[in-house]
Amino acid sequence: MRYTNNFRNHNNNNVRTIAEIGQAHDGSLGLAHSYLDALKNTGVTDIKFQIHIADAESSEKEKFRKKFSYEDKTRFDYWKRIEFTKEQWQGLFKHCKQNKFNFVASPFSVEAVNLLKNIGCKTFKIASGEVNNYLMIDNIVKQKKEIILSSGLSNFKELDKTVDRIKKNKINLSILQCTSEYPSSFKSIGLNVISDMRKRYNVPIGLSDHSGEANTLLAATAVGAELIEFHVTFSKKSFGPDSTSSIEISKVNELIEGIKYVHNCIKYKVNKKNFKINKNVKTIFSKSLAVNKDLLKNHKIKVKDLESKKPGTFGIEAKEYEKVIGKRLKKNLKKNSFLKYKNLI
Repeated sequence: MRYTNNFRNHNNNNVRTIAEIGQAHDGSLGLAHSYLDALKNTGVTDIKFQIHIADAESSEKEKFRKKFSYEDKTRFDYWKRIEFTKEQWQGLFKHCKQNKFNFVASPFSVEAVNLLKNIGCKTFKIASGEVNNYLMIDNIVKQKKEIILSSGLSNFKELDKTVDRIKKNKINLSILQCTSEYPSSFKSIGLNVISDMRKRYNVPIGLSDHSGEANTLLAATAVGAELIEFHVTFSKKSFGPDSTSSIEISKVNELIEGIKYVHNCIKYKVNKKNFKINKNVKTIFSKSLAVNKDLLKNHKIKVKDLESKKPGTFGIEAKEYEKVIGKRLKKNLKKNSFLKYKNLI
């Protein structure tokens, strides 16, 4: 099954970098805005939030393996505590625009989709756990906005159905390889899936990272990821479900520069068939044949008599050493003298 897409990377064919604040704000509006200011000059192109509305997406029956935090008795209580109002989301949306970020958000309910529609969100991220939530996905598709689809909890069979559902509506779509493991190990990153997805779906493909390691993101860029999404945090020691899987803010600028560098290394191709050689540089590093000891007239040249020395313009080229073996000298040669055909019989 193959799909076509008219989407072109909005960032002049550079890698699109999505810094996910997600839930790192821990329900603090001030902290959420602080993240936006801290990321302003890092080179990140997009900022992503998660829109959790506890009453709409969850219930008190939602199970969790342990007491969630010192503040929250249940996961439901946590979702409730970190909610923002529509007006507060409008403020964050405006702040993103002021800092020249594209605002991206993952809704986890139809109510959250409607909230995003009302504040003017143009890019919807469908989280891994929502790939089969057609009720919500169909509501997003109706918005006719860009969709980024994460694949962490889906196989190709499930993805095919969801991608087909979205593409039928001519929506700009991109897909992220993702591992829903926090933090994910290098054994489960699956960079090979990026090329598999590109061939299968013919849309922009990237990586949604949960390793919290810059090397993972550089490697993804090297294998052709067009989008890179990563969680951010002020400190990996901060409270939150994604902290250990995040990149610290202080390292984001260096990461973005690394991604750009790797991307440019791939972008500019070298054709070895028509490779233009710098002759001056080649001369400096090439070698000529010389003798490694004093040799007398009529000496028969052997391999053990020879050395190769820079530059490559003062005698017989080192690559032709076999042609001089067995030749005799017309005159005495001092150690380190360059060997020339006019000296040979």
